[in-house]
Amino acid sequence: MGIFAPMLETYVRQRFARSADALGQCAAPLASPIAAAAEALLECVTSGGKVLACGNGASGALAHYTAALLVGGLERERPALPALALGASAVRGGWADVFAAQVRALGQAGDALLLLSAGASAQANLVQAAQQAHEREMCVIALTAAGGGALAQALLEGDVLIEAPPGGVAAVHEAHLLALHAMCAALDQLLLGEELLGEESSTASL
Repeated sequence: MGIFAPMLETYVRQRFARSADALGQCAAPLASPIAAAAEALLECVTSGGKVLACGNGASGALAHYTAALLVGGLERERPALPALALGASAVRGGWADVFAAQVRALGQAGDALLLLSAGASAQANLVQAAQQAHEREMCVIALTAAGGGALAQALLEGDVLIEAPPGGVAAVHEAHLLALHAMCAALDQLLLGEELLGEESSTASL
């Protein structure tokens, strides 16, 4: 081990502790919107709709991951759900239209659009996507940083805002990842029943 190992190990432990504390404090403010998002997704997929997901940068990677979870499932076996992550390649309308163009092409009434943003800037293409979704009578679920930015302001009644607590970009991504896991698990609870919660309760009581 190198001479810096003890110092770095302490730093890593502190990072884990800070992250665990911050994520624990997210539970109370985020439980309600995450539950609302799961219910919105349930209405979407049980009514013949599909889920479109998108984001910029690392949030785009989370969008792809979430689509994979919806198709393949999180922890429980179930039929695949229709979900697709939108690509970020430039289109004729330019960067601001990159997601909106795909919503225009693929979105239909009853679908859901999942938008992820880890910062208040660089949201123009997400705002346009939300506007296109509204024109198609789609529900919009937005995961944002604290304050929400222009994306939060673009939401309408019936949409869902999951707003991470104040923190750096890494902390926002961590909160979004946990929120997405909770959302997908809650959706599976609604689709499949309370088996998993019962198993967890039984295990905790041993």
